[in-house]
Amino acid sequence: MSAQQPESAARAAPKVLHGSCLCGGIRYRVHGPLRDVVHCHCSFCRKAHGAAFRTRARLATRDLEFVAGNNLLTWYRSSPDQHRTFCRVCGANLITRFDLQPGEISLALGTLDDDPGVRPRAHLHVASKAPWYEITDGLAQYHAGER
Repeated sequence: MSAQQPESAARAAPKVLHGSCLCGGIRYRVHGPLRDVVHCHCSFCRKAHGAAFRTRARLATRDLEFVAGNNLLTWYRSSPDQHRTFCRVCGANLITRFDLQPGEISLALGTLDDDPGVRPRAHLHVASKAPWYEITDGLAQYHAGER
């Protein structure tokens, strides 16, 4: 029997990722896998992040742990079924919660302090993209959300 750990067992224990807001008052840990990493160009994401797009990943709600700054979290209902959370001190946008999918959240990857080990696979809502931004990478582009 080999002393090495089987590959499947090594994948079973995901790396814990750390993240924080701009001022450092809110700190969090991600204990599970990040998936569905995309650049979202919808007007909500552009305005919430003050950028051409938001790079985000989905994860299970139970896999996010706030370790500091719970009292600094503020929620904003950006659309009928979505709530964005941000730091009330520095304004950093952290996660989006979905009323119709309570077991899942969307995490702004720009708030991670660690390399998540995953990369974006597509651009969503390119029909709403900033007119001054040109997409030049080879990622898939979707007019709206994916189908």
